[in-house]
Amino acid sequence: MQAFGRKASVARKTKETEISVSVDLDGSGKSEIATGIGFLDHMLEQLSRHSLIDLTVKAKGDLHIDFHHTTEDTGIAIGEAVSQALGERRGINRYGDAMIPMDETLTRVALDASNRPYLIWKVNFTKPKLGEMDTELFKEWFQAFAQSAGLTLHVENIYGENNHHIVESCYKGLARALRVAVEIDPRKSDAIPSTKGVLGGTLKA
Repeated sequence: MQAFGRKASVARKTKETEISVSVDLDGSGKSEIATGIGFLDHMLEQLSRHSLIDLTVKAKGDLHIDFHHTTEDTGIAIGEAVSQALGERRGINRYGDAMIPMDETLTRVALDASNRPYLIWKVNFTKPKLGEMDTELFKEWFQAFAQSAGLTLHVENIYGENNHHIVESCYKGLARALRVAVEIDPRKSDAIPSTKGVLGGTLKA
């Protein structure tokens, strides 16, 4: 069984950011988030709460320039931690999807924890900023996370008007889909869910 102990910690330091992340895939949705970007903190708290993944993120970045590097590198570091915690991805459900309503907004998220990173992003915003955060940076976060976590990730806002609701439904959709995908299937807890026989590490084997 691989149902417990799936934890990882990642430290990432560049000239632009210094980030530490820890995850527990079998947690209860506890989070401790401090990126220096209030809206991003709020979204990462939602990701943790609704995925039941315990998540700690501490980030210091060049926010005096803009929020791009901190947003992107946070996605990279969290994705790396999730990928490491998944290991060989043995026993996981692998696939997950969610339809998230939030008032007037409806968003669909589907993912495959296949270790073949790809992002489809069909989300549009009518405002350039939410709080102090550029709305164009949300795609950058999802791209970085999908790439580092090894996810084929499709995010589509079907309809909505409020930009806050739109992006929050994207993060909640990711959380719910990820929760299903990384859970252990008790009927196949020792099997890698692929006819190739490999998901983690490299697909060249």
